[in-house]
Amino acid sequence: MFARRTLISAAPALALAGTGFPASHAEAAGLADHPALKAALLQFLQLPGGTGYQIDVGDHGRIFRTSYKGGTVRFVGSAVKTFILTKFLQDVEDGRLDENALLPVDDRVRSLSSPVLIGMSGEMPARMVLEAMIAHSDNTATDIAMAQVEPDRVRALIRAIGLRNTVVPDSTRRLFSYLAGAPAGVDKGWAGMEEIMAGRLFGEPRPAINPVESMLSTPNDFVAYYTRALKGRFFRRPQTLTEFKRIQAMADAIALVVPPDLAAYAKGGSIDWGAFHALCIPGQMILPPQRRGQPKTPVTFCFVVNWEGPDSTIPTVTADFTAAISRVLAEVERRFG
Repeated sequence: MFARRTLISAAPALALAGTGFPASHAEAAGLADHPALKAALLQFLQLPGGTGYQIDVGDHGRIFRTSYKGGTVRFVGSAVKTFILTKFLQDVEDGRLDENALLPVDDRVRSLSSPVLIGMSGEMPARMVLEAMIAHSDNTATDIAMAQVEPDRVRALIRAIGLRNTVVPDSTRRLFSYLAGAPAGVDKGWAGMEEIMAGRLFGEPRPAINPVESMLSTPNDFVAYYTRALKGRFFRRPQTLTEFKRIQAMADAIALVVPPDLAAYAKGGSIDWGAFHALCIPGQMILPPQRRGQPKTPVTFCFVVNWEGPDSTIPTVTADFTAAISRVLAEVERRFG
């Protein structure tokens, strides 16, 4: 999830008065009644650059909701790969695709930041392609899956869900090509990706946040999506939801931030492009019933930060990002679990 991307301006730094939230935010979110959670969220908001989050305890925040700049669009990186997974599984339900089908892996689809498939050539079952895309954020796997479902059909799914601020690229290779100066719509191929890795671009580099090829969303969009997706609202068959959950439960971001022994589903994202950096973790964790006979409680969340700075800031901000979210989710478990 945090395998760094070799890849605008970030939103302005959040203004905090002293050591507290803006009073209106604390009151609106009900955080005055949850001082430990408020302190944990303040730790997250002290990250550099532009931050945003939303947390819904219970379906659609029925039990509790807190949000800060939840509607602000930011770069979210590979977190958008969950939409490719959903579309692929819908196509399996419709008989258009088959998870057992063998898909080619070669230089025609190879992309940067592919920890699973970067050196592999041959064929791989589609199911394993999807697993590599979610579990390890493999970009070659992502481009293989995206080509199967077609980017415009993924965008149509996003629009049908009602997510107005979510953007996916045509492929990771087209994204990298465009950011590295290639014309819009041009895929520079694997040879071009090798040029990028060598530091040779195709023109003036472009910002990661742009209207042509990007990975954008908001905490509001992700929380609305995961709330419905994990209820099976986008699938017709129970077994499809089971498969969606199985693959989403493999995401490496989960172990970084979710309290031990809780079921959870997520897909993180990140990028480093010049002085611009981004981290994002959306998903859901499940709190066990407080008493026998009571239902489990879903906690749906999204945390994102975009900032500008030298590469030397990456390790510290990444560590602070995961530590703050871990603290927040642990406090949510303690308070509502």
